[in-house]
Amino acid sequence: MKKRVFLLILSIVLPVSLVFSQSIENIAPGIWKIVFGAPEKYLPTDFKEPPLSEPLKTLGHVDRPPFDLKTIQFRKAAGGIIAQLPVDTAERFYGFGLQTNAFEQRGMRREIRISSWVSGNLGFGHASMPFYISSRGYGVLVNTARNTVFYMASKGKLDTARFERANNDSQKIALTTVDLYGKQHTPSNEVSIVVNGTEGMVLYVFGGPSMREVVQRYNLFSGGGAMPPLWGLGFKYRTKATFTDKQVAAIANYFRDNKIPCDMIGLEPGWQTHSYSCSFAWNKKNFPDPDAFISSINAKQFKLNLWEHAYTHPSSPLFDSIVKYSCDYTVWTGAVPDFITAGAQNLFGNYHETTFVKKGITAFKLDESDAADYLVADLEWSFPDIARFPSGIDGIQMRQLFGTLYNKTMIDLYRKNNKRTWFDVRSSYLFAAPSPAVLYSDMYSHADFVRMTVNSGFAGVNWSPELRETNNEADLIRRLQTITLSAQMVVNGWYLDLPPWLQYEVNKNARQELLPNHKQLEEKARKLINLRMSLLPYLYSAFARYYFEGIPPVRALVLDYADDVNVMKIDDQYMLGESILCAPFIDSASTRTVYFPKGTWYDFNTNKKYEGGRSYKITMSIDEIPMFIKDNTILPLANPEQFITSETVLQVTCHIYGKPVQPLQLFEDNSFNYDYTKGIYNRLQLSWDGRKGSVTRKGNYKGRLYNINKWQVVAS
Repeated sequence: MKKRVFLLILSIVLPVSLVFSQSIENIAPGIWKIVFGAPEKYLPTDFKEPPLSEPLKTLGHVDRPPFDLKTIQFRKAAGGIIAQLPVDTAERFYGFGLQTNAFEQRGMRREIRISSWVSGNLGFGHASMPFYISSRGYGVLVNTARNTVFYMASKGKLDTARFERANNDSQKIALTTVDLYGKQHTPSNEVSIVVNGTEGMVLYVFGGPSMREVVQRYNLFSGGGAMPPLWGLGFKYRTKATFTDKQVAAIANYFRDNKIPCDMIGLEPGWQTHSYSCSFAWNKKNFPDPDAFISSINAKQFKLNLWEHAYTHPSSPLFDSIVKYSCDYTVWTGAVPDFITAGAQNLFGNYHETTFVKKGITAFKLDESDAADYLVADLEWSFPDIARFPSGIDGIQMRQLFGTLYNKTMIDLYRKNNKRTWFDVRSSYLFAAPSPAVLYSDMYSHADFVRMTVNSGFAGVNWSPELRETNNEADLIRRLQTITLSAQMVVNGWYLDLPPWLQYEVNKNARQELLPNHKQLEEKARKLINLRMSLLPYLYSAFARYYFEGIPPVRALVLDYADDVNVMKIDDQYMLGESILCAPFIDSASTRTVYFPKGTWYDFNTNKKYEGGRSYKITMSIDEIPMFIKDNTILPLANPEQFITSETVLQVTCHIYGKPVQPLQLFEDNSFNYDYTKGIYNRLQLSWDGRKGSVTRKGNYKGRLYNINKWQVVAS
């Protein structure tokens, strides 16, 4: 690859003139790296997967940077580096990781810090990232583990000409604090980036030409999108933290006896002898024979997921050996492993591989890696910024990287054993797209859950708006609908004896008092979980595109319809794959406004047709799911299975919406291993000529995942 290097000499007006060099290098198709000063020893790129180079070459050709990179101005400031990028007044900005409170980012100050709780609208979060995307079709990433501050065209520079014009204007006195403080008084044509504690800055600029292609380049540069096992896209249920082996078995039997599909059961903290910090040792009082328990649950075709976090209790078999690879502070009296060191990786990994992976544990829930709430001084449970780690990294950097390093250490155990997995993780950072994991949190606003779902597509992460607390029956079902239409469908019963559709009031649930209409609610839950299982061919193929092409399976409308100004602010609707528009009904609502982009769309429940380019006020009962199908679509729906095994063959009916119909490609492989990375898979081309359907299967996978049995015209 031809490298283009420019040197920009910056003169900084200081008591002593200082000179710093800036290098610009085209490192991959449509991706440029800019280095100013001396980069730090550890950068997020040091821990990423290799890029998927061939797919990067197939994206829209970009032979020059999306803007003149030499216009980026750097300067050294007290304790850090500042970069200033010119922008135009019409640009809109998105991203910064899994943001909770904001969708559009122009005019914002974003402070990128991993934090366990989102307080206000500062930019903190479980997967807060120094990466944003412009509506002009480019992305900017700061390759640092330091806390980073972005001023997104939020501060106007001194302009004497503007001052003179303003001086001639008549003044209007503000009479409210909203008018006084809530307005942007000085327009800005600049994004400023501040990284403290460093002698250098490394930027990556991703070209488009579209915003969707920016995201694709980022994901492919990260190593391609996550490819879950097929069962990971089914239904997951997490049991109460105090449950014994017999109580877990009873829940497992409940699902099988009542024909409610369920692929994974998760155990919460009580499976361990000590959980804050963790012993990583089975609690023999609750699980007297762990091996027999695992075998019995696996025999019912459930996959087991264990909750833990990395802070290692003194009673743990790991403690004595891992102390020397840990930082100089504890968390909940436990050692904090430095997962940059080979010693910590090997000790922690080998123990988990021998004790759990090889014994039949299929996945883990990795909790508490998202640092403490920065805004609550007496809840500083995490290691401090002043912590020192054996690798030489400090506490500030490790707070950003800890979740990513922990996730990678654990997930690599499954790659090593050629077993596909699907984790729950509490924290993530840059370049996480290849990680087979879904983020979760303790925040519980339904509106926030949906906004985070929308924002996840900018960040290369999957988000899980889990069901746990509900206020009433409508809230219960609306939340179930939202998780049906997300990257993972999970109900977390960590403090519930019974599934929430049997009793959603916590105190009554603890007394096992059933709702009077629990059977009706159970049927509604069963119907939604069955729908999720029917969507598996569609969802699995959408994730295959995520891996091979970098297209997020769940994403904001603005990524697909960037030319439509009406979608620029929509943060409560999103695309699921190429053909499904989701518009969740929030907080028990029965009516909401839905905007449809260009084209024709069909209500999945009634097949009612909506013309795009306008908004509609739509009313739905709780028996109807807010899912709309794009015109010209083949929607493959499978007969719902109770669970997925390596022998499962899905029986598929192809539903036809509109005409003419675009061909659909399904992805087929052994979803229990990583052989797809070696090219062992099939692609099924599904086509409809207006009268009949056809299937063309190409590839070298000898097995079969789908039988295409029927073709059904739903809307024309």
